Amino acid sequence: QVRLVESGGGLVQPGGALRLSCVASGFTFRHFAMSWYRQVPGKERELVASITSTGDSTNFADSVKGRFTISRDNAKKTVYLQMNSLKPEDTAVYYCKAETGIWGQGTQVTVSS
Repeated sequence: QVRLVESGGGLVQPGGALRLSCVASGFTFRHFAMSWYRQVPGKERELVASITSTGDSTNFADSVKGRFTISRDNAKKTVYLQMNSLKPEDTAVYYCKAETGIWGQGTQVTVSS
């Protein structure tokens, strides 16, 4: 079965950190670029970060540059999003997406004091 399963979301105070994980199954993970998106109610889903299949190149939205990093472990079929210096405006449901078009179910991140 082709699927992506995110985890690691939760409630964190402003300035805190979280690491999201996305585990893939059912396709050849190492062949495909991966991305993280986020969405808040009433707004379009936005691209947060992406990484090539080999992990040698990454891209970030301007709003998270310098605070978020994306990485992957092809042996574990997992992509990560390390989020530091979190702000209330980072509150959203975070989704991972494979280059094939597959989406995960999402994980909620809430940044609040």
